[in-house]
Amino acid sequence: MPVPAKGRGGQRGRMPQVPGDAASPNPMLGIMLKCISVVVFVGMQTSIKAGAEGIPAGEIVFFRSFFALVPVVIYLAWLGDLRTALTTTHLGGHVWRGVIGVTSMGFGFFALTRLPYPEWITITYGAPLLTVVFAAIFLKEVVWLYRWSAVLVGLIGIMVVTLPKLSLGSDGLADGEAIGIAAAMVSATVAAIAMIQIRRLVHTEKTATIVIYFSLTSSALAALSIFFGWVVPTWEQAGFLILAGLCGGVGQLLLTACYRYADTSTIAPFEYTSLILAIIIGYVIFDEAASGTTILGGAIVVSAGIFIIWREHRLGLERSRARRVTPPTG
Repeated sequence: MPVPAKGRGGQRGRMPQVPGDAASPNPMLGIMLKCISVVVFVGMQTSIKAGAEGIPAGEIVFFRSFFALVPVVIYLAWLGDLRTALTTTHLGGHVWRGVIGVTSMGFGFFALTRLPYPEWITITYGAPLLTVVFAAIFLKEVVWLYRWSAVLVGLIGIMVVTLPKLSLGSDGLADGEAIGIAAAMVSATVAAIAMIQIRRLVHTEKTATIVIYFSLTSSALAALSIFFGWVVPTWEQAGFLILAGLCGGVGQLLLTACYRYADTSTIAPFEYTSLILAIIIGYVIFDEAASGTTILGGAIVVSAGIFIIWREHRLGLERSRARRVTPPTG
């Protein structure tokens, strides 16, 4: 779950608002768009898991990034923002964001093809927890004891999921799941670094600019992996990979739109519905029953994430009250 960033309008959301007319608050619409985006992203992940076996990670990232451009470009052209979306004074920052994003997606998709879906998605929930740590280190954000405690609890939840697989006596080492867990944890760590870079970019860049440059740079960088060996996918695999890219682009647009209508404290908890969907899809489609440790660890991680969201909401209310009661000076 990517970490909310503070947008230009002061509203906390995963991204700042897209260009266009300001939307009136409509929490129910925001929640609906968020839930649809979760379903679409789960569809993207399911497509990759179903069709990417034997496909190199760099090739998967290319399909995901390149075909995500299709709905993004169509939407920006419809808004009339396509030309201005390419205007930037921080090209180096966007390229760096692309490098980080490609790395995270590569490790993440590699792990997704080797882990049961519920385990994979639980480990990815570590990204927002690690973002709190990195924000304190690199952005010098003040993190109080409550959030540090929640981060620690969440990381313990991830250990509950992963340690049984990493134990020397488990079957995970034999079937490659231990390698998948390591890749998923690297992906979550790099994703947290990517969120820090996005927080830096949103201070000067529009959402459309960040989205379009990420898709372009990640597509170009992923294409370079062809020199390390690509395979020709079957028609079925190609269909799944193209669908994954289209879902990724549509999901990003829905995600951006939902934060126009409601704040993060209202919307963000619905991100965790993806764990429920992952458990159902893993069992029904991939014959992967979630283990007891996965369910327990997932519950711990989700609880820690929701506590951080709740705490951020409370701090936001306290800051708002403080501004209202502080008399103007000067």
